[in-house]
Amino acid sequence: MDAPAGRTQPGTRARYWHALEGGDIGQVQCDLCPRHCRPRPGQRGFCFVRQNVGGALELTTYGRSSGFAVDPMEKKPLYHVTPGATVFSFGTAGCNLACRFCQNWDISAAREMDRLMAFAGPAEIAAAAAGAGCRGVAYTYNDPVIFAEYAIDTAEACRALGLLNVAVTAGYVDGAGREDLFGAMDAANIDLKSFDPGFYRRLTGARLEVVLDTLRYVVLETPVWVEITTLLIPGLNDSDAELDALTGWVAGELGVAVPLHFTAFHPAHRLRDVPRTPLATLLRARRIAIGNGLRYVYTGNVADASSATTYCPGCGLGLVERDWFQVTRLALGTDGLCPGCGEAIPGLWA
Repeated sequence: MDAPAGRTQPGTRARYWHALEGGDIGQVQCDLCPRHCRPRPGQRGFCFVRQNVGGALELTTYGRSSGFAVDPMEKKPLYHVTPGATVFSFGTAGCNLACRFCQNWDISAAREMDRLMAFAGPAEIAAAAAGAGCRGVAYTYNDPVIFAEYAIDTAEACRALGLLNVAVTAGYVDGAGREDLFGAMDAANIDLKSFDPGFYRRLTGARLEVVLDTLRYVVLETPVWVEITTLLIPGLNDSDAELDALTGWVAGELGVAVPLHFTAFHPAHRLRDVPRTPLATLLRARRIAIGNGLRYVYTGNVADASSATTYCPGCGLGLVERDWFQVTRLALGTDGLCPGCGEAIPGLWA
């Protein structure tokens, strides 16, 4: 039968699973992400943090974090959400993708739960964020999809204190878990790692169409503010043809006002033999995106103030200037209106 709904406490059941009829005794199916893992008693799913314990699925990392930090909102990256504000960031361990180029591989690929030495419940995290003067909490480092119950409960505690909730995710989720997770969020940065199904299959172990469905759902069917990040890897996802297809899809399917971040790859995990992404590649991608009508296109992981600035699409005025993750000039008020021409700039500015 289905797992009971309601609040999940540490050491109790996950929410998104059901028992399998006619299978091995005690076997269950996880319903959180499209992998639909079917662990037998004692086994874990692909993400490694959801385990069948006595015929019930448990989230083994609930209440356990791989670390906490106070970050600029721009680091997520979210450029249209309270510029210059700080956000309280945390994650757990494990992931439901297997990206060969993962920049946080020591956390996402962790298989030793003993590394998770920080214990904190939802109310404690919300109180810590408020106490640190943060504007909100970011669910990041590894993907909040796999600790959805923990993230959702924490988001509820944060909203009670007037804090924003921000997800940094690859978007590999579906069904009720997708609705519940994004229903608890105010903003999200969602990775669109490539526009090539083969790239997703070979280099992430996932399916592109699931991520596209998530993007359509969150942008078009929820009030969540969404920005997209594409990590450009030399020779793998940076051709003119792919960039044209990706940015054309974003403009046509999601709208020209959705911000898109092109960020630079550095050698990591299993792609240490691939060179860093040059700034010229990011700027070329940005030109292609702007040519397809996108209004807010940024570069990241490089020092280039011009391509990190938010410009008014109406009059061209620089509204938010940035040096790496620091806001150096803010000419946009909390009303989101350009002081030069009155154009409404979309985002969460208050």
